[in-house]
Amino acid sequence: MSSNILSYIGWTFLPNLVTGWIQTIYYGITIRAGDPKPQPGTPRYIKHRQRIHIAVIAIYLLYTIYEADYSLRQEGDFYQDLDLPVDVDEKKIKARFRRLAAIYHPDKAANPEEHANAEIYFVKLKSAQDTLTDTTKRWAYERFGPDVLAWQHVSSIRDYLFVGVQTVTPLYGGSIAVMILLGLFGYLQWGRYWRYLIFAGLALVEYHTLTRPYWSPILTKVVNPFFTTFTSHPPILPFQFLALAHKATFTFFVALGQLSPLFAPQDRPASNSSSGLDEQHLQRLEQMAQSTEIETQRLLALEMTPLVGDEAGQNDMKGRVREWLVQNTIRSDPEVRDAMGRAMAKRRVGAPAGARLTAT
Repeated sequence: MSSNILSYIGWTFLPNLVTGWIQTIYYGITIRAGDPKPQPGTPRYIKHRQRIHIAVIAIYLLYTIYEADYSLRQEGDFYQDLDLPVDVDEKKIKARFRRLAAIYHPDKAANPEEHANAEIYFVKLKSAQDTLTDTTKRWAYERFGPDVLAWQHVSSIRDYLFVGVQTVTPLYGGSIAVMILLGLFGYLQWGRYWRYLIFAGLALVEYHTLTRPYWSPILTKVVNPFFTTFTSHPPILPFQFLALAHKATFTFFVALGQLSPLFAPQDRPASNSSSGLDEQHLQRLEQMAQSTEIETQRLLALEMTPLVGDEAGQNDMKGRVREWLVQNTIRSDPEVRDAMGRAMAKRRVGAPAGARLTAT
């Protein structure tokens, strides 16, 4: 319990702290001395921080799972105590216990301190032998762990399963209640779909593991073959697999909470309303432009009414308008005047480069 509390406390500040350190070191290595570094709040700085933060959270997530697995290995299991494979039969279990009992019996201890330690170890071996040679207890131990040794008034698989489900139900009921309650108060909105989906998947895997007479195919065909082939890790028992699955699931939920500020959209309602207002303004401006164009065409037609039927007069009017546009609009532009001056300078002999035409 204390390790879980420390783990969750570490999740509250370690990722942000380590992300800041790594980003500072990254800029110190990749940016040369004298070059400006990205400042907080700039798009480049935010992009780098997001990528580093995601990497830190992923590494810390893997470390948390490794730490939980290491604790389970330190605690050991009955198969490791007897140094036997998980598929061993009853006859080999008894033979192994007799051999170990002959070596580690408390009566062979040389002094009281060794006698006390030998007695504790002998009781542990005896518990392992008694549990694994009883078919019902062995089934319950592999799925619920050493806690089954303290259960009372249980004698059949149905009894063990009933008590085991009672111990698991508060975990799922409390977790669902907390997620729903936090959702009602506006928390855990980002990634909510994935939280419920992963939680439902965990419940399905646990139900299958606890209610089947055989081990989960995930263990027998994927996890344990991988560990026994490529590592020295002992085979994982079903109760250890479920403990790791619980740890990984709830740690992943905490990681989602760390990632939500990086990906959750901010001020979405305000942006939607702003975009709606901008679209309304554009539509209104378009309507105004169309009405103005219609009014301009009407006024132009009204001004040209005296010249209806006089083609020469209309041509003269168009020429005057064209000349007015050239003189007052185009030639008055400084860039146009400079370009015309440079063109004329090439034709005039002795004219200085860059000569400009004066406005007429």
